[in-house]
Amino acid sequence: MAIKLDYIARETGSNLFRNFTITLASIMTVAVSLSLVGSALMVRQGVDRATKRWQGGVEFIVFMNPTATQDQVDGVGGDLRKNALIDKVTFVDKNQAYAEFKDLFRDSPEMIDSVTPDILPTSYRVEPKDKTADSVTGLSDEYKAKPGVQQVVSATQTIRLVQNVSSFFNNVILAVAVALLGAAGLLILNTIRMAMYARRREIEVMKLVGATNWFIRLPFMAEGLVQGIIGVVVSIGILAAVRPIFQNALPPADQFPIFSDLVPASTEMLPIYLLMALLGMLVGAAGAGVAVTRFLDV
Repeated sequence: MAIKLDYIARETGSNLFRNFTITLASIMTVAVSLSLVGSALMVRQGVDRATKRWQGGVEFIVFMNPTATQDQVDGVGGDLRKNALIDKVTFVDKNQAYAEFKDLFRDSPEMIDSVTPDILPTSYRVEPKDKTADSVTGLSDEYKAKPGVQQVVSATQTIRLVQNVSSFFNNVILAVAVALLGAAGLLILNTIRMAMYARRREIEVMKLVGATNWFIRLPFMAEGLVQGIIGVVVSIGILAAVRPIFQNALPPADQFPIFSDLVPASTEMLPIYLLMALLGMLVGAAGAGVAVTRFLDV
């Protein structure tokens, strides 16, 4: 028996509205679980982005005043390199700082347009031999008073706190999300099973007149897939709405520099949205597929 697309569309729509409340529950469960998955991934990506400057063992950064003389810049660099307590020093010039600025604020073109390399400070990325908080704090305080130094930023404790807290909450959120995705799959499975049970006489007649199992199962599998897709759309809408609220709730960047890049740029959210879409369709198709197979095998 040939399978027609209009038949699949018609039967899928009919099945979705036949058990509307259960269908709605399935969609909302998928949406909530995927929102949690997306939130966990967004926070993890934001933490990775916020700590980008500190990767590779860098414990504090000495920012030079943009108007500092070359002698002052060289003097601070010489002191850092001769310091027996410091293991590694990396100089970042204005062009490198501007390239990093453009990367960090690539989602805000108006901010990039308002900044030129000459107004950005040069800096020294410093990796001490002793990375304990007391040692880093002592070195930071020592270089704050050097001529030409604008500020010394040390985020040792803050970064580790942010990473530890985000890791804990990520694990909790992902565990809850996995449980909810499982519940969504079971809801979709039960929705399909109920729809098939309500039409069991019709299905028996279809089999008697020669309908194949695939002819019977495709509309029901499409129903599960549609539920997953709608759940994905809702979850992406939720995440897109929450992202700016989360960004506005963060402490000011001038007071807490570590938080300035904690929210991923909108362009960085695309892989997260794609993963959410894949998971939603997988849950919908898998739940429907299991339900249909078990019913037809009875």
